Amino acid sequence: MRLFSTLCGSNRGEIRRRTHMSGTMFLLLLFAVVLSSHGCPEKCLCSPQTVKCNNQNLDTIPRSLPANTKILFVTGNNISRISVDSFPSPLLHLTDLYLTGNEIEFVDAMAFVNLTNLVRLDLSNNKIQNFSETAFPTDSKLQVLNLSRSFHNHSYVDVLVSVLQSGHLLQLTVLDLSHNDLVILPEDILKSLPSLVNLSLQNSSIISIQNGTLKVPPLHDLDLRDNSLRDLPPTTLAEFSLKPDLHIHLAGNPWRCDCFIEDLLLWLKNSTQVLDVQNLTCADPEALRSQLLLQVGLPQLKCLGDMEGVLETSYVFLGLVLALIGVIFLLVLYLNRKGIKRWIYNIRDACRDHMEGYHYRYEINSDPRLANLSINSDV
Repeated sequence: MRLFSTLCGSNRGEIRRRTHMSGTMFLLLLFAVVLSSHGCPEKCLCSPQTVKCNNQNLDTIPRSLPANTKILFVTGNNISRISVDSFPSPLLHLTDLYLTGNEIEFVDAMAFVNLTNLVRLDLSNNKIQNFSETAFPTDSKLQVLNLSRSFHNHSYVDVLVSVLQSGHLLQLTVLDLSHNDLVILPEDILKSLPSLVNLSLQNSSIISIQNGTLKVPPLHDLDLRDNSLRDLPPTTLAEFSLKPDLHIHLAGNPWRCDCFIEDLLLWLKNSTQVLDVQNLTCADPEALRSQLLLQVGLPQLKCLGDMEGVLETSYVFLGLVLALIGVIFLLVLYLNRKGIKRWIYNIRDACRDHMEGYHYRYEINSDPRLANLSINSDV
């Protein structure tokens, strides 16, 4: 009986051991199958849920990306176009996509439609010329969009506006448009971004901000450093004041310290929203150059220099107009030179005949015999 129990116990142990080994082999086999069907793409480095395909001279997004990819780096390549074929199958776990420095020119319709859980997208350092307004899915969860150094011609601002106004970026909270050639922000560029709290426009060649541009989004941080702003109109200052939690950066702009900047100076001295207010300096006039705005007194603000500049411009313009009239006059004379010459000859002949008549009468009056003859003939 004891022997039977011993044998049964050993059999149960053997069965349990074999069952455990079979389960392990099954898991290993399953893992091998998964790896073989969703392996790391060629020229890429893979770690758990992260794929890096950097500086590999790729011209397309690598195919057969692992289905569990959460973070994807495809940077420093030669991918000129992102289309629906770039991500042909859903990547439901992908939250971070970095496409910086790929010379991208075109982002086509439905390009990111299979990336429904994408939260962060970096398209910086590209050369975008066309960006479809339907590139993102309608229920996009995108929160961070980096378009820094991607628009190198202000004529492409309309392309940017169409994307931001598409209504597909309702959850976007951070937008980086720094180091672009924007010049002027259209009034309604941000009206479809109700969640935007952080906006960077640093070094984007901006010369003015249209009324109402910053009214809609609940901004908390606005970076306007290193642009071409010379003044901020009272309407823009009023919009800033309506957002007391807004932090603003304004250093590096060429402020013109004349009578038109009085409202800005008063606002700066009574507001705590500008974090770098101690770094704001005058660019002109020359008498106030490099002086801190907070140290400029209102009596120092004059517009005489502006009037002198206007008068100087007017004189230059008048001189150009007179020169143009002179050129046109000479051109008319040249084109009608034959007619003018004929006219001058006619005048000369008429004058000559007239003078000969006077000369004839003078000779008659000077000779008494001819004078009497002339009188008799008249009688």
